[in-house]
Amino acid sequence: MTATPHPLVVAARTLAADVLAPRAERVDQDGVPVSSIEAVRASGLLGVSAPVAYGGSAAPAAVVRETAEILAGACCSTWFVQTQHHTPVATLAKADLPVREQLLGPLARGELLSGVAYAQLRAHPRVPVRVTPERGGWRFDGKVPWYSGWGLNDVMLLAGVTDADEALFAFTEAREQPGLRPSPPMRLAALSASRTVSLDLDGLWLPDEAVALRVPYASWAVTDRPRNTNASPAVFGVTAAAIGLLEGDPAAKDTARVLRARLDEVRRQAYALADHPVATERIDERLVCKTRAYDVMRAATTAAVVAGGGRAMDLRSPAQRLAREGMFLLVQGQTAEVRAAHLGSLGSP
Repeated sequence: MTATPHPLVVAARTLAADVLAPRAERVDQDGVPVSSIEAVRASGLLGVSAPVAYGGSAAPAAVVRETAEILAGACCSTWFVQTQHHTPVATLAKADLPVREQLLGPLARGELLSGVAYAQLRAHPRVPVRVTPERGGWRFDGKVPWYSGWGLNDVMLLAGVTDADEALFAFTEAREQPGLRPSPPMRLAALSASRTVSLDLDGLWLPDEAVALRVPYASWAVTDRPRNTNASPAVFGVTAAAIGLLEGDPAAKDTARVLRARLDEVRRQAYALADHPVATERIDERLVCKTRAYDVMRAATTAAVVAGGGRAMDLRSPAQRLAREGMFLLVQGQTAEVRAAHLGSLGSP
C-alpha cells in the first residue's frame, strides 16, 4: 500500500467506514442503493485514473489498487458496480473520437456512471453480439450474458464483433430502448446486490459518433489478456476484511497473523508483476501468483466462517458474506486460460 495516504485513499477509507461497511449486510440482501452510488460519486473515486484535464485525478496505479481494495473489503457489491466505470473512462482517455469530448468529462467528474457490456468478446471465435453497419451507424444483435449496475448506471459501453472481425465498442444509454431489452435481475449466490441482468439485442442502432473503439479483434485480445492474468485488488480487499474479523477474535489471532503474512507476500508479488513494463510478458508467473492470491483468500474467508461457528450462517454475519464474495471473485473476469491455471493448481499434489 502507499506509504503516505493519497487524498483519494483517505476518501476511500472514509466512504468505506461511514457508508459502505455499516450497511454491507443489508446491501447484500436488498441491493446496492442509489444512496451508496451517490456517495461514491461525491468521493471523487470515479475519476481516480481519469485525466486531470477532464476533471479526474490521474492517480498512480498504487493508489488505484489501494482504493479498490478498500471498497471491495467494505462492500464488494458496491465496489463491483463502480469498478465497471473505470474501463469506459480508460477507453475514452485513449480515444481520438468525438465521443471522448462528449462523455469523458462527465464520467471523470462522476456526473455520469457507466457500466460495461464487453465480456462476451472473450467467447471468440463465437460471436454472441454481432455488429453490422446500417444507416450511417451500427446495428447490434445478440445477447449480453452479464450486465451489472442496471438501474444505477447512466450509460454503458457495449461491444460486439463486426463481419470484418473487428472489436467495436460504442456508448448508449443504460435503459430499455428499441433493440435493447434487459432480463429480470438475476438471483446469484453472491453479489445479487449488483443488479445484474442479461441484455437481448435485436437491432439496437447506434450512430457512428457513439463509437469509442474499433480495432481488429486480434489486436484487442492481445491487450485484454494481461488484465485477466493479474490478481485483482478486490481479492486482496476481501481477504484483508476476513483477516480483520479473525484479528478481533482472541482464539483466531495466531491464524490471522499467519494469513496476514501470506497476504502481504502475495500482494507484493502480484503488484510487482502488474507494474512490469511489458504487460504481455511473464504471463505464467502472473497466473501462478493469481492462483496463490485465490488460495489465501479462500483460507481467510474459510477461517472467518470457522471462527464464527454457527453464527456465521446468519445472513447478518459478515463472515458468510465475505465467503460468498470470495466465491464470486474466483470467477469474476475468468477466461479459459485463467480457469485452466486455477484448476491445475487445485488439482496439483
